[in-house]
Amino acid sequence: MINNKIRNIAIIAHVDHGKTSLVNELLKQGNVFHENQVVEDRVMDSGDIERERGITILSKNASCNYNGIKINVIDTPGHADFGGEVERVLKMVDGVLLVVDAYEGPMPQTRFVLQKALNLNLKVIVVINKIDKPDARIEEVKDEVLELLLDLDANDEQLDSPFVYCSARQGIASTDPNVKGTNFIPLFETIINHIPAPQGDEHAEQNDFVGKLAIGRIEQGSAKIGDSIVVCNYHEPKNVKGKIVQMFAYDGLKKTQITNASVGDIVCIAGVPEVVIGDTICSPSEVSPIEFVKIERPSVEMTFMVNDSPFAGRDGEFVTSRHLRDRLYKEAVKDLSLEVHDTDSADSFRVCGRGEMHLSILIENMRRDGYEFQVSMPKVLYKEIDGKKCEPIDKVVLDVPEDCVGTIMGKMGTRRAELIQMTPHNSRTKLEFYVPTRGLFGFKSQFLTETRGEGIMSSVFYEYQPYKGEISHREFGSLIAFEKGEAIVYGLYNAQERGELFIGPGTEVYPGMVVGQNPKGNDLVVNVCKRKHLSNCRSAGSDDALRLTPPRVMSLEDCIEFLNDDEYLEVTPKAIRIRKKILDHSLRAKARGKSDEVC
Repeated sequence: MINNKIRNIAIIAHVDHGKTSLVNELLKQGNVFHENQVVEDRVMDSGDIERERGITILSKNASCNYNGIKINVIDTPGHADFGGEVERVLKMVDGVLLVVDAYEGPMPQTRFVLQKALNLNLKVIVVINKIDKPDARIEEVKDEVLELLLDLDANDEQLDSPFVYCSARQGIASTDPNVKGTNFIPLFETIINHIPAPQGDEHAEQNDFVGKLAIGRIEQGSAKIGDSIVVCNYHEPKNVKGKIVQMFAYDGLKKTQITNASVGDIVCIAGVPEVVIGDTICSPSEVSPIEFVKIERPSVEMTFMVNDSPFAGRDGEFVTSRHLRDRLYKEAVKDLSLEVHDTDSADSFRVCGRGEMHLSILIENMRRDGYEFQVSMPKVLYKEIDGKKCEPIDKVVLDVPEDCVGTIMGKMGTRRAELIQMTPHNSRTKLEFYVPTRGLFGFKSQFLTETRGEGIMSSVFYEYQPYKGEISHREFGSLIAFEKGEAIVYGLYNAQERGELFIGPGTEVYPGMVVGQNPKGNDLVVNVCKRKHLSNCRSAGSDDALRLTPPRVMSLEDCIEFLNDDEYLEVTPKAIRIRKKILDHSLRAKARGKSDEVC
């Protein structure tokens, strides 16, 4: 049976190439909203962090209608750290819209997501987006996409994929790069004509649901409320019985309750508490699991621990190891790119993810939910291949101003990077490198500084290669608080002569807490709580004349990048603090074999 009334597509692309804006316009012109309805920008990015950062983190489902045909649309993340979200949804669709920026062209994540789609033999529609950019390179980018398809061993049919040229922001599309469109009808028509309708045996007794909360596509047969079901898994032995209690379909952005569904429908069911991502839901009379794509393994790890600082327990609602363990393992069930492992200590856990951003989003979500804990510096996961120690290598693309090329080349050289390609574009240059993943830790902020905020950086995991040798993590040291108390203007004024401060007057500190950065490379203990001694000639009021440099405000990502091997990041719902693992100054000096300088 072929269900001609449905098309199932996923939107895939590199970060910031316009996927979510494209979905916005598909929904607007697909009659999801009323004509007079005010629609917020990036309506599919519903999470607080997604809206704050302007990125998609979780895949989202929605649907629109064109000429009586329902188009189920899945918006996917573009950042490499959330590639697992892309991998897990591609089994639910029959084709993809590959969105490519009309200036940037194919980027590292473009290759990654397109490779996954081609491996599943999905139909591809290439959408050259942002054609309204003044520096758009439409024909060049088209050629670059075709070269990428050839490089990925696409078959003849995939090489003949249609191209659509559009501006998601203006809501226009055209199949001719020389003709400006007036609406999205050319894109809708291309979807209907090129993406195949789902097909399967309507009378077969097998349903495939992939995704958290049992969201997925009916691959074979039909389903209705009250049906008895069995949950099984292709890769692991599993046989769990249940019953469909409720069933929902996507209508626009909303879930609407339905009583039955058939081949090709993307639905959500309730009533199977033990279902996890990758399971197949079948009829008891024919238990036959469908193969699910293997998710790429993590390449970076951090240790999550119970907070043991002097300020522990002040802010958090969930502070014990049981709270921490339950939340982390629950997160690993929802996020297949995440792995959680117990350690020898009951108070700490190894958490492995795709990258620094992947783990930082987890940390931010947990602190917003009331958790208090501390984490270690990120480390890469090594492998032994053919008896050799190997490490993860990333492919990095840097788009920098012409006059910054020499500086950036030097910085990448110290990180054991290998230059692959250098391509000039007007006053800018695109640099491509293979670089050890650990070489990128702490590099982003330095990169933005060196390029005066004008540089664009993106990376994606490439492969494991033999260990490249030692890489210096950072060229600076820490300013460390000497005693417990409240930071005072006089103490801060003296400390700022030694480096850049992270705190201002009134901030509570404790011994061993990092309060700033020492550019000279070594750690330095400073007394930010120091008060001026009073005498007949001096008064406390004279502190008002002391001028403080505004402190550097550190985001969560900045703090993670800053961390050294002997430091932890203390995370609470109200504060983020960097601290030394060993708080006591004398014990820390013994452990290092030399004492910290005190001023």
